[in-house]
Amino acid sequence: MNLLLKFWSSSIGKKWLVALTGLALLGFVVAHLVGNLQMFAGASKINAYAEFLHQNEKPLWIARIGLIACFVLHIVATLTLVKMNRAARPQSYALNRHVQAKISTRTMAFSGLTVLSFVVFHLLHYTLRVTDPRFRTVEEKGELQNVFDVYHMVVLGFQNPLISAFYIFSVGLLALHLSHGVSSVFQTFGLESKRSAQWMPTAGKILSALIFAGYASIPTAVLMGVLK
Repeated sequence: MNLLLKFWSSSIGKKWLVALTGLALLGFVVAHLVGNLQMFAGASKINAYAEFLHQNEKPLWIARIGLIACFVLHIVATLTLVKMNRAARPQSYALNRHVQAKISTRTMAFSGLTVLSFVVFHLLHYTLRVTDPRFRTVEEKGELQNVFDVYHMVVLGFQNPLISAFYIFSVGLLALHLSHGVSSVFQTFGLESKRSAQWMPTAGKILSALIFAGYASIPTAVLMGVLK
């Protein structure tokens, strides 16, 4: 227990916790995106995928709770690190660093908190399905046909331009967060070298851009009538 407390109280321990939870969340983001992109393969494909998840509800909720715990730990550790860094630096130095820092670095805390609110809404929206009464009609119709019709729920949900805009904005902030976070993981684990320092920032930007394009493509396709 004392070892865990020492690990948490140190800046190095918090950085490792941020990196480890960040990797776990990145893995989920990529896996979730692969599943969601099956929307473009048609209703039967995405509905079969949703039915598979529905049939494994207990392990799925264990995974969800674990991911939420990772998310909360990630944000708490990040905010604590920011507070520790500000307390350790002279004010003038902090101001100079703020001016020189990249946008992605300066907005890490803001983007993280915004994405957290997005995750909560996403769970209420498509997982618990309590934000749109039309989902209940789709569920009842699906039960009669013995189909878990997530395809039409997604289409109905993203037909609302405000909801689609919020999703796209949130995944944009997520991408901005990842563009900095990928490089930070290498630094935290001591894996950064002169060579990796040259290509890692670019790799982080490419990965974050692909993730943004993938997630944003679904609400965009619904609004444009491609998915209907």
